[in-house]
Amino acid sequence: MQCTGSLRHKVPNTNPTMTCSLSSALHANFPETTVPAQQLPVAGWHGLAPFFLTLPLVHATLLYPSVSLHSSLNTGEEGPGGAQPLAEGHTRPPRSAPHGQRPAGGPACWPEEGGGRPGKVGRAPWAGSRSKPRCRRRGAGCRGGMGQRRPHEERCSCSNTDCLERPLKRLFEGLGRAVAACPWPFVLLPLLVSGGLGAGFIFLTSLEENDIEEQFTPTSGPAKAERDLVRLHFPTNDSHFFAERLATEGSYAALIAVAPEGGSVLSPEAWQEVRKLDEAVRNSSYRQHCVSIFGICLPANPLVLLPDLSGLHQLRYPVSNGVFLGTALGGVRTNGSGYVESARAIKLLYYLREDGDEAENSRVWLEDFVREFPRTLADLKLTAVQVTYFTSLSRQQEFEGITESVIPLFSVTYFLTITFSIVSCLRLSCIRNNVWLACCGVVSSGLAVVSSFGLLMYCGVPFVVTVTNAPFLILGVGVDDMFIMIASWEQNARKTDIKSRLADTYSEAALSVTVTTLTDVLAFFIGTWTAFPSVKSFCLYTGTAFIFCYIYTMTFFGAIIVLNDKREQGNRHWLTCMPVEQGKTSCLYNACCIGSCSSESSQLKTNETESEHPMSLFFKNYYGPFLTDKWTKLLVVLLYGAYLGGSIYGCTQIREGIDLRNLASDDSYVIPYYDDDDKYFSEYGPRVMVIINETVSYWEEHVREDIETCIEDIENISYVDKNLTESWLRVYILLAKIASVNISNKDVFMNNLSQLFQYYPGFEWDINKTHNEITASRFFIQTVNVTSAIDEKNLLNQLRDKAEQCNISLKVYHPAFIYYDQYLVIVQNTIQNVVVAAGAMLVVALFLIPNPLCCLWVTFAIASVIVGVAGFMTFWDVNLDSISMINLVICIGFSVDFSAHISYAFVTSKESSANKKMIGALHQLGYPVLQGAISTILGVVVLAAAKTYIFRTFFKIMFLVILFGAAHGLVFIPVFLTFFGHFGRSKDQEIRYRNNKDCP
Repeated sequence: MQCTGSLRHKVPNTNPTMTCSLSSALHANFPETTVPAQQLPVAGWHGLAPFFLTLPLVHATLLYPSVSLHSSLNTGEEGPGGAQPLAEGHTRPPRSAPHGQRPAGGPACWPEEGGGRPGKVGRAPWAGSRSKPRCRRRGAGCRGGMGQRRPHEERCSCSNTDCLERPLKRLFEGLGRAVAACPWPFVLLPLLVSGGLGAGFIFLTSLEENDIEEQFTPTSGPAKAERDLVRLHFPTNDSHFFAERLATEGSYAALIAVAPEGGSVLSPEAWQEVRKLDEAVRNSSYRQHCVSIFGICLPANPLVLLPDLSGLHQLRYPVSNGVFLGTALGGVRTNGSGYVESARAIKLLYYLREDGDEAENSRVWLEDFVREFPRTLADLKLTAVQVTYFTSLSRQQEFEGITESVIPLFSVTYFLTITFSIVSCLRLSCIRNNVWLACCGVVSSGLAVVSSFGLLMYCGVPFVVTVTNAPFLILGVGVDDMFIMIASWEQNARKTDIKSRLADTYSEAALSVTVTTLTDVLAFFIGTWTAFPSVKSFCLYTGTAFIFCYIYTMTFFGAIIVLNDKREQGNRHWLTCMPVEQGKTSCLYNACCIGSCSSESSQLKTNETESEHPMSLFFKNYYGPFLTDKWTKLLVVLLYGAYLGGSIYGCTQIREGIDLRNLASDDSYVIPYYDDDDKYFSEYGPRVMVIINETVSYWEEHVREDIETCIEDIENISYVDKNLTESWLRVYILLAKIASVNISNKDVFMNNLSQLFQYYPGFEWDINKTHNEITASRFFIQTVNVTSAIDEKNLLNQLRDKAEQCNISLKVYHPAFIYYDQYLVIVQNTIQNVVVAAGAMLVVALFLIPNPLCCLWVTFAIASVIVGVAGFMTFWDVNLDSISMINLVICIGFSVDFSAHISYAFVTSKESSANKKMIGALHQLGYPVLQGAISTILGVVVLAAAKTYIFRTFFKIMFLVILFGAAHGLVFIPVFLTFFGHFGRSKDQEIRYRNNKDCP
């Protein structure tokens, strides 16, 4: 009987073991036969059958991945006395020896040799490792191929979870042989599919959903229901306009005039320019579209109605003659009597009509205003004040325009990535140069973006600005997968049969890529369980792009590898594809076309192996031993303690919610306006509606007492100024007392409301009276000192808590609450997505990584990296909002990528000491992990130069994810494993290897 070596995991300096081959298990006691090549469905289009049958399973859902962390396959390379490779004559193995016995004259085992340099990119320890031959003691059980039943100790169990490997291994072997046999269809089909799906971009314009409120606020936020309630009971009238009674922000243009340091807008020179500015706006056809009150255009500021400057010196603050000035004047300084001495800023608000068709006319006026006002302002030549401006359309317009600012960065990203790929694949030989492989790997990622985006646009999935981050991420990950394939291909360079070589490459690299793709796709699709539509769209587009990137890597790029190999075997130049002549005496010709002055052939010799990469030797000879030093370990432990402490402190300082100014570009005209508004007008916050949304008997005294108690409870909140409350019921009760009218009778109460409206016309819009019943009414409270996101969150929670505690059904509302609602769900959604995604990653790890201890270290790394990213993003001025929540979900997938490799290589190592295990793991995977980090960073680094918060935030968090993930993989986990990782091998494994007499 013959055996071929099969590695559970290739690690340096391991003891060899053996496994029985498929042939000896299936064909014992039968004479040798020869089968024609045409009858074996292992190559050509026949090999596609298992691929197409399982394509929906593997490529679409990946719900049942049978990925193993094993690195070698029985490829049919047999030693003496066994079968020959099934390539030419397809000979079956000899059947002269009974099952379980060694064939006469044959060796004890035929170990499979590993070689080549470590795999690139660090996506999996099982892709691209170096090892000694390994074998399993004969009689210890066979892990053969199809149809062979494994012994009891090799079946699935809590300690042996690798039983899911075989189906995918056979699938990828078949796919690899099919691609090698006929590569051109696998090149052309992805191109055709990408062209067809890419046509979906014609729907891009109609699918753009950049409405800020819709995309960046919770879908089912309470404030949206409260706004509908206000619209139902309290409709507005542009001819009787009150700004504080609007259910929305309204349609308006706003100006803030600021006097120089030490000056005042109430000084004669500054006030003259303010009046001049107001007149210029009113003369720009504003009067044709303005809202009105009492038949005249609503003034932009109550003070502009004053006939002369003498009235400015009699102003009290914040209320003067019944007029609230808290939002009209800013930076106010008063004397001891409450009179205004000076004011640094004044705000002018120009509201426009929104009734019926007027809304479109107002929109046109605002668009013209934004376009023409800078020129108007320059013509005014103001010197006493500086003016900033804003409109109700500005935030949305600026947000929609930020996409254009990032388009030039795509070209820079692709240039950097292609350059990095070419440098990594560069060879001095003009034949063995892999420049085209590098370029096609980047093209494969681009095709994935085109196909996935086009498909989802066909399906009508909204396209949000945040989705434009996805191509940068896909490019980095696609290049990552490309290097895995190239490393595994070069590792199998000793095989002369291209089908066997690509089959081995696929069985190793494809399994690695499947693991990492599965974890990333799961993380993104779990991210769609969110209340924020912008996050849902990003995760759908990115998760689908990851699937296409995976498919094209397995098909398109694999076929490119085959075509490139055929060029090499044909001794053709990498650029011109022309045959390179041998025997030339010209040193210049040989240097340009061969790579040296020697005239020897530069054709790839498959019986030679490449030397190890210098960086791999660095990790083995220098970095690994450095980490084993006890003082280095102490330093690493202290460093991790500082990292963890800083992370936890940062988590306690997280700022929640998206700042609306961050939705505009840094050089936008709205940023100075936001700055002035925050600086001079932040003392007084939103004027909040308190709504009684049910029919109550207002004429009954106990009902009025209950209402008053509820209002007083709300006024006692620290964010409310009780002196500025506006209540129609309080005024009505006071007037009734003055007039000696008993309003405890329903008819009297209802009939005298008209008298109230004569004195206070605005109150008529605060009562919804139908059929002699008051179905709803509202009051107003004035908030103060709401200057930060924490204040906004606390204000909203306290107001709603007080409303819930009231005996009468109350609702609180302000248009800003639409955005405040994000504070109620952002932490909950983030924790939910992170916990569910991390749990899913743990389940995947338990199924696909046949070592429970390794799974625990992966879980530890996920938690540690997430805490680090969440904490340190606070120090980098990043809020916890819908944008950063996307990246925290990404964090999980990348944490698995970095942590699984080192920990698995360590726990499966057969070295005698923990330090040697660590050095072996770093030697094998240190450089790939480092390259993986660099390639991913290159994909997003250009976003650091973006002028928009959204794109810079994406870069910042991705940088933290990669930095901390690589630090865990290369520094923290290796050291910690030397302390706690020596329990990785089971006792049964120790006995099995200790009793292995046949292995050296």
